[in-house]
Amino acid sequence: MTQGSYDIVIAGGGLGGATLGRALAGAGVRTLIVERETAFRDRVRGEGMMPWGVVEARALGIDRLLRDDGAHVVPFWRRYSGLVPAESRNLADTTPGHTPCLDFYHPSMQRTLLDAAESSGAIVLRGAEVVRVDQGDAPGKPPVAEIRTDGGTHRVKARLVVGADGRRSTVRRIAGFTLNQDPVRLIVAGVLYEGLDTPEDSVHHFQCPALGQAALVFPIGHQRFRTYFVSWVGHRAHPISGSGHTREFLDACVDTGVPRDWFERASVVGPLAAYPGADIWVEHPCNGSVVLIGDAAAASDPSWGCGLSLTLRDVRVLLDRLLANDDWEAAAHAYAFEHDRYYGALHRVLDWLTQLLYERGASADERRARILPCFAMEPDRAPDLPGLGPETPSDEEARRRFFVEDRFLPPG
Repeated sequence: MTQGSYDIVIAGGGLGGATLGRALAGAGVRTLIVERETAFRDRVRGEGMMPWGVVEARALGIDRLLRDDGAHVVPFWRRYSGLVPAESRNLADTTPGHTPCLDFYHPSMQRTLLDAAESSGAIVLRGAEVVRVDQGDAPGKPPVAEIRTDGGTHRVKARLVVGADGRRSTVRRIAGFTLNQDPVRLIVAGVLYEGLDTPEDSVHHFQCPALGQAALVFPIGHQRFRTYFVSWVGHRAHPISGSGHTREFLDACVDTGVPRDWFERASVVGPLAAYPGADIWVEHPCNGSVVLIGDAAAASDPSWGCGLSLTLRDVRVLLDRLLANDDWEAAAHAYAFEHDRYYGALHRVLDWLTQLLYERGASADERRARILPCFAMEPDRAPDLPGLGPETPSDEEARRRFFVEDRFLPPG
């Protein structure tokens, strides 16, 4: 492939790129997917898909693919304060889409969806990377993607280039998008266990606001559990990362409320790594000839587990716009406007939750003492993050209800 012409070039063959490529190729769009990796390996990444993301997966036709490949259906979400479940939620009964969580091993998901894209007619180039995009110096002139492989450099014309290449997106950088980033407030550490002594039918969420930390256990099937520890930045002397710190990770989870006996017969079967918990995003992720989706467009704080769902929302919205409008530049801009709306809503809600559940100090303790009892009496004050995601109310009225400001009259 020294030269060529496609309707769309997608940089990145992960969840977003492969799902978009599969759908477009299946609709007859000439699609090239450029994937850096030749083989997918285990890393600490999100592997639990929220119910609102499962609704998107179903709309995109990949939920059955994932289930057939071994994705694990998780019907319950259990929240703990100490050792007693504070809430046991049947997700299929209580979410608007009547959907459970869907958890999976990330490398397996990537292989399955990229193979499916290829089977649908997409050309998949592995071990390659988009390193340059010439966006055209005249109206209507198509962009040209420069692709580097072991065999040399190739130039490919396309109607549209999509950056689906993750949090450290090369396409975002070479296309000149301005990156925004929140201050780092949380640190997330994760590891894969096998054989935890706990049911596989639930996501287990242990929250300890007084210590500014949480632990989450996501069953991904076959007695494997991706486990995370989240803490307020600066709370610990160093991030919990590396194989020499597995005991420290376990102890931190136990301090947060996870029963120690869950770990008695468990073994660590994956790397232990820590990451900053902070949103990074671009405003309006489209410049006409290049559009960004997934983490390249907006990587939400991984502490809240919305990244997979947000990626599929991007794919579905962009796909719908492209298939409905022959003017792909207009379609891509329409997607970007809609993306700014729903990502902005999610960003606001996650900021509220971080303030409430993780911030430390006297004022944070006072805030929790005022708000959490109200949540217990009026649960609808709290955002429904698993069920609604960015569609949970996030306007000024919702903010006032969340922070229980509606119960207090202004002076005078």
